Amino acid sequence: MGMSTPAKRVAFLAALLIGAGSANASFGAASSIFWKDLRPAAQPAAQTFSRPMIAASLPDHGETLAWSAADQKVELKGYALPVDREGDLVYQFLLVPWTGACSHMPTPPPNQIVLVTLPKPYRMEKAYQTVSVSGLLKQDMERSQLFITDGVTVIQSGYSFADAEVANVDSVPETVELQQANPWKFLKK
Repeated sequence: MGMSTPAKRVAFLAALLIGAGSANASFGAASSIFWKDLRPAAQPAAQTFSRPMIAASLPDHGETLAWSAADQKVELKGYALPVDREGDLVYQFLLVPWTGACSHMPTPPPNQIVLVTLPKPYRMEKAYQTVSVSGLLKQDMERSQLFITDGVTVIQSGYSFADAEVANVDSVPETVELQQANPWKFLKK
């Protein structure tokens, strides 16, 4: 015995609503990835301040990119270093795996730098602010001019996020805390 016409309509509408909800949930959900996912497995990670991962020390200069799922929405946490800003509003920034990268210490390899372009400005309180970036990550070798205290430097990034969503976070998982060398640490007693 079949369902009546009104019952069929209700069942059909319910199926449509559930299907639409599932589609929106899967589209909006981002898979978390880590910095290790962006470099080849054989490439060493930064371990300490005295052993940072430096592009110039790698055989391929860190230009070998490992991430290629450009159609999948992902989330990556890191430290934001402004490239294009007006006051505290940032339009574009470099996402890097540790504080001090690119401006206070040697530049990481391109496969450990992501250029983030925003659809609307993001209010950034400080350089190297800890953020989470969500969107479509794609391989994209780009060069950006970074204005730092002692001049201008050109930084090559291996990936980019366009129309990204940014949120503040408290910490970045699986990163090495690279402390700045302090010749005066003996005074802290």
